[in-house]
Amino acid sequence: MKNTIKIIAAFLFLISTSCKAQQMVQIPEDTYKLKANEQQFINKPLKDLLKEIKPEIKLVMGTIDSPSYFSFRFQSREELNKKPLDGTTIGLFVYVKEPLDWNFDKRSKGKEYEWSKEDVEKYGNLTVIRIKVTGNKK
Repeated sequence: MKNTIKIIAAFLFLISTSCKAQQMVQIPEDTYKLKANEQQFINKPLKDLLKEIKPEIKLVMGTIDSPSYFSFRFQSREELNKKPLDGTTIGLFVYVKEPLDWNFDKRSKGKEYEWSKEDVEKYGNLTVIRIKVTGNKK
């Protein structure tokens, strides 16, 4: 009886550790899943949406507008400059409720367009109000 309980406990442990939720965006082309599941992120913190993105965000721009928004890209400025302007580059635009405190002059020189852990801490609690994805699916 003890062995049966140990086997069942070990089996349940293995199942629970292997069933961790997978991130929604595994590759840049999966970004459209965020738009398809937009209601899951509306009125939630930006950090919740960012947790669903596995590929590295290589380029970010904050736009102080009404509403404010972030433009995220999975390619660096250098990579984007080398690509043709054919509309295939995936862009993620996340609109937030609160005013955005974004100033290129206050960002680290040479890293103005890079998304950092400090940015997640600073902007992670902003409230998502809209998601927009641009670029053609391949």
